[in-house]
Amino acid sequence: MRARPTTALAAATAVAALLLSACGATAAKGTASSSADGGKPATGLQLMVPNSPGGGYDTTARTAAKVLEAQKITGSVQVFNLPGAGGTVGLQRVVNEKGNGKLAMQMGLGVVGAAYTQKSKATLAETTPIAKLIEEAGAIVVPKDSPYKDINQLVAAWKADPKKVAVGGGSSPGGPDHLLPMQLAKAVGIDPKQVSYVSYDGGGELLPALLGNKIAFGASGFGEFLDQVEAGDVRVLAVTSEQPIEALKDVKTLKEQGIDLVFTNWRGIVAPPGISDADKKAWTDALTKMHDTQAWKDEEKKRGWTDAFQTGDEFSTFMKEQDTQVAEILKQLGLA
Repeated sequence: MRARPTTALAAATAVAALLLSACGATAAKGTASSSADGGKPATGLQLMVPNSPGGGYDTTARTAAKVLEAQKITGSVQVFNLPGAGGTVGLQRVVNEKGNGKLAMQMGLGVVGAAYTQKSKATLAETTPIAKLIEEAGAIVVPKDSPYKDINQLVAAWKADPKKVAVGGGSSPGGPDHLLPMQLAKAVGIDPKQVSYVSYDGGGELLPALLGNKIAFGASGFGEFLDQVEAGDVRVLAVTSEQPIEALKDVKTLKEQGIDLVFTNWRGIVAPPGISDADKKAWTDALTKMHDTQAWKDEEKKRGWTDAFQTGDEFSTFMKEQDTQVAEILKQLGLA
């Protein structure tokens, strides 16, 4: 993709770590822990991030692993990145790991869409749903030296020449960062098919493009830009939540600025197909305990995440509904 050298280095490091651990991930198939029957902390767990370091999935997975370990809910959790094709390279890996109760994958709305647009042979229906963790509002951001000082100036320029005003997102077509500007375009009277959308593999690649003025504006989860906002490198023109975000108190919502659109992304965890009931329970119990800790609540507040915890049949039903909704939108765009 369009990675900067620093991003490429981070990705290369992640791939090297994966190569060193890949044999262990496959060979270590078996029970995830003894927590399902003996109350001991889960051990030997691996959490795959299906896109590049620095993005929303990566942040969520590493935050979850940190809390699981610090609260002694599990032993060390190995988080590794396997980027590619909007998350479907990782999805294929998970499906191939049938029966591996030690492995799970961080995922969300982006993987749902990518499974269609990337024509993935592996499907989310084949995985074992474990838990939905959070929801996160989107943000419309520009670099600090952008000529657009508010969302209305940006929209005016965008409407005047949609193909010239490129928008970048950290997901492939069908992912949340793609669906957001398409819905925004529709809300302000732009034909979504006229939008010039540039796809990056996660926030780790999107940010350098935004800061390097390769795109006019970015559309992604606001949490991916917090450090850059604090540093003064980017400006957030709007958030896409129903209500203002505590982490960005001075930023108005789209609705507050006269644009009738609310959009939220979500992130969850799935495991390979065919894992045992004990393995599924071990993962579910660990994430439930994590969710109930003050440490996790503090992380949610710090990062502006909205709690959206679901497990079991509830999460499984939610995923099926999301799959149907995304497929319908992509068909309208001619992408599925």
